[in-house]
Amino acid sequence: MKSGEKEDIRLSKFLSLVLRHQPEIIGLELDNQGWTSIDTLLEKAAKANVLLSLAQLRQIVLTNNKKRFSFDETGTRIRANQGHSVAVELGYQPQKPPAVLYHGTAIRFLQSILANGLIKKHRHHVHLSHDPATARQVGQRHGQPIVLEVQAQAMYHQGFPFYLSDNKVWLTEVVPAQFLEIHKENE
Repeated sequence: MKSGEKEDIRLSKFLSLVLRHQPEIIGLELDNQGWTSIDTLLEKAAKANVLLSLAQLRQIVLTNNKKRFSFDETGTRIRANQGHSVAVELGYQPQKPPAVLYHGTAIRFLQSILANGLIKKHRHHVHLSHDPATARQVGQRHGQPIVLEVQAQAMYHQGFPFYLSDNKVWLTEVVPAQFLEIHKENE
């Protein structure tokens, strides 16, 4: 990995921390939809000894393969697209999901998930992928991966709302166990 890539990863992790979980560690305030001024972010980051230029910020937002962050239509504010553990209302409208979505996790969590379903825990939503490959990549971050199929349209028809984030991650409040199956490619 090149040093520039390492720096982008370090800065992306910093942005995730302050835009999703702990804005207060640099004295940053997010509005009720998770937005903050780019100028304020850069100023507060510098005071916290995190040197981040506007050009670097744009590079990270525009090239991040997970599309974790967005600029507003004016180009003066930034927010994380999902994954917050702080109170925000992202303003996503309910949408009809595809028939099946996928969730990647570690095998060590499988028995609990099959018994209790998928629970958002400290986040605002359960995150779901449109394809098993993406779900597997997510699951690998937590250990030996396993992919679960979520019967999303069946849930939707029973009144469970689904949302699609700006970076194409499907979100829902909970996935009861009866809507889960082990993805066949795992077997």
